[in-house]
Amino acid sequence: MIFGIQTAYASEGSISIHLAPSILGHVFGIPITSTLIMTWFVMILLIVFVIHVRATLSLVPGKIQNAVELLIGGGFDYIADSLESKTLARKYFPLIMTIFVFILALNWIGLLPGVDSVGIMQQVHGETKLVPFLHPANTDLNLTISFAIIAFFAIEIIGIMSLGFFKYASKFINFSSPLAFLIGIIELFSELARLVSFSFRLFGNIFAGKTLLVIAIFFVPFILPVPILAFEMFVGLIQAFIFAVLTLFFIKLAIQVPEH
Repeated sequence: MIFGIQTAYASEGSISIHLAPSILGHVFGIPITSTLIMTWFVMILLIVFVIHVRATLSLVPGKIQNAVELLIGGGFDYIADSLESKTLARKYFPLIMTIFVFILALNWIGLLPGVDSVGIMQQVHGETKLVPFLHPANTDLNLTISFAIIAFFAIEIIGIMSLGFFKYASKFINFSSPLAFLIGIIELFSELARLVSFSFRLFGNIFAGKTLLVIAIFFVPFILPVPILAFEMFVGLIQAFIFAVLTLFFIKLAIQVPEH
């Protein structure tokens, strides 16, 4: 099943919001959606940007290099302080920073002009509507669930590799006392709940922001969307930061030796 959000204007000039991403076509039976195209587009932009920055590195950094160095250096120092170890920070920094940068890029690029306004006309439920080539990727629950699954398995694998399988499992399965057993079961359910909290937090905030922008553009064009757009850029930054920081702190909890 495919989940997501698609906002569009109906032919009568009203607003319609559909809980499904726009499907542009199929490849070997796999639906190619506008949110999937957006994800690929952002990935290509990030790869090109990294190659450009790498090729233009200099001893006298420019503005772009300064910004990148500030992001990388500040992020590494924050992770090292949180984990209280530069050795651990070097291990987990690539994962955490990749999550932050990718989610931030998806959120911000999804707010650019042209997104949701360039596409093809298709018959949808008997109506001719614009199906955009690009749609904000994190309004697709499939993508946010994918982020959550990656973070979840990364946390569990890191915990097992750091402590060993049986010691890590003792955090959740402990028969030393009825209370310890109950606490372990609660911990196990809280681990599984991360999949829901990770994915729906990001999806819900980007969903709400996109819907608010559409309503503002529809009712008060040229004036109200500007401050809302600035606020949504802030929200996009905060959501990327929260997702990455939660991953970081859950990793810190996973590698701690259980105390009974």
